[in-house]
Amino acid sequence: MALVLIVITGIFYILPRPVFSELERRDLTEFPSLPSWQSDSIQNGLYTKTIAQWFSDTEPFREQLLQWSMFIDKHAGLRIGSAEEGITFHAADNNSNEGEDLEELGMTNDREIAEYQNMQNADEAAKIAGAGIIICGPQGKVRALSAYHGTKGGEKYANVCNEYKKVFPDVNVYCMIIPTAVEYYCPDAAKSSTKPELSTIRNIYSLLDDSVKAVDIYTALGKHASEDIFLRTDHHWAPLGAYYAAERFAKVADVPYLPLSEYNREVVHNYVGTMYGYSHDISVKESPEDFVYYTPKDSAYETTYIVYTVSKSYKVTAEAAPTTGAFFGHFRDGSSGAYCTFMGGDGKITQVRTSQTNGRRLLILKDSFGNALAGYLFGSFEEVHIVDGRYFTKNMKEYVRQNGITDILFCNNVFKAYAGGDNYMRFLTQQGWPYKGQNPAVARN
Repeated sequence: MALVLIVITGIFYILPRPVFSELERRDLTEFPSLPSWQSDSIQNGLYTKTIAQWFSDTEPFREQLLQWSMFIDKHAGLRIGSAEEGITFHAADNNSNEGEDLEELGMTNDREIAEYQNMQNADEAAKIAGAGIIICGPQGKVRALSAYHGTKGGEKYANVCNEYKKVFPDVNVYCMIIPTAVEYYCPDAAKSSTKPELSTIRNIYSLLDDSVKAVDIYTALGKHASEDIFLRTDHHWAPLGAYYAAERFAKVADVPYLPLSEYNREVVHNYVGTMYGYSHDISVKESPEDFVYYTPKDSAYETTYIVYTVSKSYKVTAEAAPTTGAFFGHFRDGSSGAYCTFMGGDGKITQVRTSQTNGRRLLILKDSFGNALAGYLFGSFEEVHIVDGRYFTKNMKEYVRQNGITDILFCNNVFKAYAGGDNYMRFLTQQGWPYKGQNPAVARN
């Protein structure tokens, strides 16, 4: 036994330690630099605690051990959280609004949204995994859903949209709140574990000034809920869902829109997204899906990036000079990074010049959901500018003026909208790079 302990100790001390967790999609704890002996971190024990955290967070074979743990939990019948697996109820008999259009319902105002009833998988069994993730669906086709715990809320976000219209009275301002998959696919068995997102969306739209245009994609997505509009293994929507959302926006903005037949269909096979790491549920890994995205066939465009250097605490520490590059990346089958197909991620300002000549220039203020939407608007606007709500080093008033922006679209998921829009408000008054100490840490999506 002593020999076994010595061998195990040697393994954990000698073998290389990982620096990134593919499962959890994060950088692992770094070994802390040695502070001075008079440092507070020495006096209060924080330094030794950080070393202990590094030791446990970077153990060799960390990913394999986590996967073995999930496998044992699954086959031993153990569950994380308050499991509801096996409890099923029948869906309500009232009709779904799928297939109906706002105009057909007599509702031409995008602020009046009909409730969606899940008729796709309401009878499925469900369980609650790590981080409150709802797991449903048959083996090999599991769907992981982020539970929503917001109430009506969203007042600060509506105020931001209203403020932008006041600051830019000659610019069209739009508000698009993106619902998540739980709103369309949560089985009745797990309804008590989440709250309706529609109440938040309705409240935000009701608080918008009449001059700010609401974009109801809640109904548009509900019409296509039987299609692959949300990813099963990732918290994002699927590119097809973003296509239908962009279609609705183009109608509200009164700009042309290309049909899906004008795009090439590209596929990354065996994709497993973020929900595997969030839920720590092995059934998600055992249910890979196709990541399907679409690239314009004949639309000519040029993409320019200003790329930021972002610290581990999500502060912008530097920005590069503008450079051209590809808008769409390409990932191998099985890659967990396929959602970064669009622009390669979030930490940059993106400007796309298209062959459209209608004089309309769009600025999209977005979270990571907006990445999948922008590429469908190259046939609709002369220029498309894309700014992430976490990373922007310029003054927004100057940026809008210098680039001749005619349209601003707030495009954020309901979680982000519920949390408010402090960064967007700060963009209006910040002095531009460098921040001179004004750059706070910003939260990840």
